[in-house]
Amino acid sequence: MGKDVIVACDFPSKEKTLAFLDQFTEKKPFVKIGMELFYAEGPDIVRELKARGHRVFLDLKLHDIPNTVKSAMAVLSGLGADIVNVHAGGGVPMMKAALEGLTREDGTRPLCIAVTQLTSTDQETLENDLMIHAPIKDVVTHYAKNAAGAGLDGVVCSPQEAGLVHGSCGEGFLTVTPGVRFADGDKGDQKRVMTPAQAKAEGSDYIVVGRPITKAEDPVAAYERCLREFVD
Repeated sequence: MGKDVIVACDFPSKEKTLAFLDQFTEKKPFVKIGMELFYAEGPDIVRELKARGHRVFLDLKLHDIPNTVKSAMAVLSGLGADIVNVHAGGGVPMMKAALEGLTREDGTRPLCIAVTQLTSTDQETLENDLMIHAPIKDVVTHYAKNAAGAGLDGVVCSPQEAGLVHGSCGEGFLTVTPGVRFADGDKGDQKRVMTPAQAKAEGSDYIVVGRPITKAEDPVAAYERCLREFVD
């Protein structure tokens, strides 16, 4: 897998999702299926999008005791998603269990990455709500090291931390970065954000872009702009 833009298909139904994706006739985007769509439509939405030729990042952020995560990942492994994820805050034993559950009898598995800190979290939230008093960049780097030590393939982090993660865990350790907005766009509820070009400069491997594309007047043009600024 090389650098790419992952489009966050945060829609409430299969019908809205497919109507959105049908606009893309030249290139089938790499898509993210999050909780909203997965909870509305179930696992068949993953199978359908894969059958239509899309790569899929299944963004369910599993975070539970190791045995539960292992069992859940064994089910998700059969859906054909290209990337799945957990919360790094669940700890190293949980992340190792996730890989055990994901690995099929033939030894293959989807890529598995860990969420470090949400891009809606800033230093104030980290300290006041979560009672974590280290600098947020140190927390993200520590969680990334834990994920690498557990054998995971990468992390979800803000583009601001992508370079730090690569410096700590190696260039081959994936950084999947939401919190990407166009320079002339609205940040919404995101706090740690960068433009696609800035994310590229910081070393992000994948950017996850939702509303700047899905809510755009011309989603295809917005997607192509992302590709130009991040990939080209």
